[in-house]
Amino acid sequence: MRPKRQRLVLVLLGMLFVGAALAFSLAALDEELDVFRSPTEIAEQGFPAGKRFRVGGLVEDGSVAKAGIVTTFRVTDGANALTISYDKILPDLFRPGQGVVALGVMAPDGRFMAQEVLAKHDENYMPPEVADALKKSGHFKPEAGGQGS
Repeated sequence: MRPKRQRLVLVLLGMLFVGAALAFSLAALDEELDVFRSPTEIAEQGFPAGKRFRVGGLVEDGSVAKAGIVTTFRVTDGANALTISYDKILPDLFRPGQGVVALGVMAPDGRFMAQEVLAKHDENYMPPEVADALKKSGHFKPEAGGQGS
């Protein structure tokens, strides 16, 4: 093989290797990328069952119910609410009226099956996504804790 042809083969193999590495990186990133949706966005646009995403808002008063190890509650952004089921131990700061973000998937019956539930960690903080969703719906109360403006 001539040196010119050897360089061409090496360049093509290098490009193939870089392309494969990029494809694997993007596939791994896609699995870890979880979009945020508010209950209103889910009500208006829907979300495919089985696709993982985050949802957040305030826990509705009187909506928390336990059935064995499963806790069911509703999260609202003031305009719409979404029923969430969770089968693990809830954070200590979880309570009605509290801002939460849940990570999970939509079930075919319209319930959100949470794999993880996060509650705000002190009285001065609310997850930025939840604060933005509440601001859009006109139900944001800065005195209840939240991010700036």
